[in-house]
Amino acid sequence: MNDLKVIVIGAGIGGLTAGIALQQAGFEVEVYDRVRDLRPVGAGISLWSNGVKVLNRLGLGQQIAQIGGRMDRMQYLTKTGELLNDIDLLPLIEAVGQRPYPVARADLQAMLMGAYGGEVKLGHRCVAIEEDEKGITAIFENGHRATGDLLVAADGIHSILREHVLGRKVEPQYGGYINWNGLVPASPDLAPANDWVIYVGDHQRASLMPVAGDRFYFFFDVPLPKGTPGHPETHKADLAQYFAGWAEPVQRLIERLDPATIARPEIHDVGPIDRMVRGRVALLGDAAHATCPDLGQGGCQAMEDGLVLAQYLMTTNVGLDYALARYEKDRKDRTTAVVQKARKRAEMIHGKEPEVTQKWYRQLAEEDPRDVTNAISSIILAGPLG
Repeated sequence: MNDLKVIVIGAGIGGLTAGIALQQAGFEVEVYDRVRDLRPVGAGISLWSNGVKVLNRLGLGQQIAQIGGRMDRMQYLTKTGELLNDIDLLPLIEAVGQRPYPVARADLQAMLMGAYGGEVKLGHRCVAIEEDEKGITAIFENGHRATGDLLVAADGIHSILREHVLGRKVEPQYGGYINWNGLVPASPDLAPANDWVIYVGDHQRASLMPVAGDRFYFFFDVPLPKGTPGHPETHKADLAQYFAGWAEPVQRLIERLDPATIARPEIHDVGPIDRMVRGRVALLGDAAHATCPDLGQGGCQAMEDGLVLAQYLMTTNVGLDYALARYEKDRKDRTTAVVQKARKRAEMIHGKEPEVTQKWYRQLAEEDPRDVTNAISSIILAGPLG
């Protein structure tokens, strides 16, 4: 099937990874995105080893190592700074065969754009599709039409094409909390250079992790009603109020923030859904399985999608329907488990049932660090590259 032409809708992490993998498999690929300027949503992302392995397979291992932060340990602390657990990540790295890399989203997107050997056509909002026995056509708001053999719908959590595949509308589900995130210069009075530091308390989190360029990616989580107002000019004051009395490094972090550069998403997820393929359309990434970020697996799962789709298309001569059915089966099972586990963890961390969150705090103080790394390893090793 090397003469396939694939139309990819969406140039985020999943769409670009799919574009690269499909190109390398020998297919003709066109990538479209509705925005006129690619600006990643959020400042950073933790790429666990399964996502990094996909990039390694695509020949991007050296590049991701250069833009990723070196993360040797995870430290959980109480809101006032007492150590709960100190977790050496070396056992995890040895178990899965690859270091994780926290990375600035802009750096990751630039790397993927550079690796994709074609033009990403921006300012193209897909509004409809037409399918017949000869192929599938994406119809864009600006009047452009693109016809191919397969359409990959990687158009994000607010996917326009998801309804076509499912035959019904599925709205993102609120995860129960708001997340402030951004980048700050690394400094030892905030956190050790190679540690991921997480303060927990009051059903909230404050976190710092290293990325390249001597920077920390930070985030703050606060469980709040959906629609709680927030504006850049009040970000620092809001965080100072929510995290009053927390440890001194948390206070320093808030003081050093540039409100104009902070992202403040309400956290949502999608799924699990009952199908990822209809005819010649395949959902990929957040369009199919947007995931609460509490496992750090959203971007990784989108990357896995792209690689698995390309592998099935490349390694069968039975036909497109067979390859898509195998893709759907593999990825639906894998991503359903991740979406459900991530939501359960989000609810545990953010106090949906306060007694469960208090139990988690106690567990953090008593848990063997190896149990933590083993739990992360099990998620990673269940992926397509082991």
